[in-house]
Amino acid sequence: MSEIRDFLQHSLLLKLGGALALIGCFAILGMASSGIIAESVQGSGEAINLAGSLRMQTYRMSGLALSARLAEGGEAARQLDDAIKGFESTLASPHITGLMPKQVETELSRSYAAVLQAWQQVKPRFAAAARGAGAAPGQIPLMAEANAFVDKIDHLVKQIERDTEAKILVLRMVLGAALLMSLVVGSLTLFLARNDLVLPLRDLLWFAGNVGRGNLAVRTEHTGSDELGRLGQAFNHMAEELSRMYQNLEARVAEKTAELTISNRSLELLYHSIARLYNGPVAADTYAILLRDLENVLGLGHGLACLVENGEERARVIASTLEPGRGGDGACGLMNCEECMARRALTVSTLKSGKRLLSLPLQDAERIYGVLQLEIPMDMALAPWQTQLLEALSRHIGSAIGTAQRAEQSHRLALLEERAAIARELHDSLAQSLAYMKIQVGRLRPYVEERGGEAAQVLHELREGLNSAYRQLRELLTTFRMRIEGGGLGAALHNAVDEFSERGGIPIALEVKLAGCALSANEEIHTLQIVREALSNVVNHARAGRATVRVECGGDGSVRAIIEDDGTGLRMAAGAHHYGMKIMEERAKSLGGALSVEQPAAAGTRVTLNFMPSSRRRPAAPASAT
Repeated sequence: MSEIRDFLQHSLLLKLGGALALIGCFAILGMASSGIIAESVQGSGEAINLAGSLRMQTYRMSGLALSARLAEGGEAARQLDDAIKGFESTLASPHITGLMPKQVETELSRSYAAVLQAWQQVKPRFAAAARGAGAAPGQIPLMAEANAFVDKIDHLVKQIERDTEAKILVLRMVLGAALLMSLVVGSLTLFLARNDLVLPLRDLLWFAGNVGRGNLAVRTEHTGSDELGRLGQAFNHMAEELSRMYQNLEARVAEKTAELTISNRSLELLYHSIARLYNGPVAADTYAILLRDLENVLGLGHGLACLVENGEERARVIASTLEPGRGGDGACGLMNCEECMARRALTVSTLKSGKRLLSLPLQDAERIYGVLQLEIPMDMALAPWQTQLLEALSRHIGSAIGTAQRAEQSHRLALLEERAAIARELHDSLAQSLAYMKIQVGRLRPYVEERGGEAAQVLHELREGLNSAYRQLRELLTTFRMRIEGGGLGAALHNAVDEFSERGGIPIALEVKLAGCALSANEEIHTLQIVREALSNVVNHARAGRATVRVECGGDGSVRAIIEDDGTGLRMAAGAHHYGMKIMEERAKSLGGALSVEQPAAAGTRVTLNFMPSSRRRPAAPASAT
């Protein structure tokens, strides 16, 4: 009911329809009243003519009455009778009686009644005149009475004219009132149509044009309770919704653009990282570039990448963007290595210093090679795409490290196979020849010693030379057949120390600290051979009671190997037929380093090897096996 009441009160259609209906009602009222009044006025002219003819008939009857009295009957009397009948017929005519009201007494009906009454008084005079009778003594003359009767008839005619004019006046008033009301209602309708229809439609059209041009900030001012007002409210609501949707679309477009930008940057970083890892030599600079790219793209702090070599307890930093003294000196100082290597997935931890540290394992399908560590701001939370990118890069770095190590291992195996082949060739050719010569010298010895003299001395020297050459060849074959397995240089040094300690019967201490130094296959073999040659001199010539071997990585990345003993020193070095020192110097030069032999003040000999690994040299100098 309230909706219907609101509709009736605030409906524009109802207002316009009511105005048009009101104008129609006024028009119908005017036409109906005009028809009714016209119907009532119909015959009034005939009635006036008939009533007016009664005056002439009265005067005619008066003239016939005089003529009949003079002629004493005859034709005049007969005409007078006919005139009386005609007068009565005219007086009773429906055109006159029809104008008389039936229910209400009016001036017209009273005037008509007065005419009827006067006719009843004057009729006998005319009838008597038709019989030839004269006027009675003292009676008013017939003409005087006829004149009085005619006055009554004039009054009746005037009343009929007034009644007709009154009806016409009423018709004029009704038509004028209807026309006036129609004009008023029409003006109000035009005013209503302009204010409530034309102007709102113009405003809505302007609003629709602005919205069509993309201006969603406009609002229509016509928000009344009628149909157009509700339409304006609906338009404003629509504009607000469109503006909200447009803003949401802009926000979503900006969000999608940011996501696409992030995806593009991530893909670009991933692409360049993979290209650096697989299309060129993997060096410390490559990992440092990757770390800087990660810091720039992800907004992370400084970090480093650590590797744990076989047999080492401490990690070796292969790349770092930390400040000097915080992991960039070849050792990881952020966390415990065992704790890092035990983590198999991405983890975020808080250090005692208050910094947050992100750790990812550098691994492939075979094993974990090391850890990638990055500092994270305290208020930063990693998004899923950042986590995925970090995990993908850590896997690629681990795969690249594994590929590089497998390639190095393959190169080392190939080198060992080549050296084993050389050893076989030496054993099958030169070793056999030397063995044959030793046998022949042994056969020659009895014959020469019987004669004595200088020939015996030459034979002795020849025999010593052959023995020395054969021994060195055996050591060279042993060196060539030596293999550095998966344990690396540290394990090979342990095996060599155990071998020479057992052979010489003296204790040999070994200390290996190579964390932070990456050696190639050639460098490992050359270093191992120099150490073995020095230990061979200790066992064969130094007459030492103990020896020490130290192989360590310096702060600048260089490698230093020190072999010390407490033997007889340089006085008992190799004789004329021993070339061990010369071979050791040549190997040191091939490593790009230097070999020094010193005799401490106390006793014994110190052999020191220093060289910079090819991975730390700029440019890298190739090292070849001899």
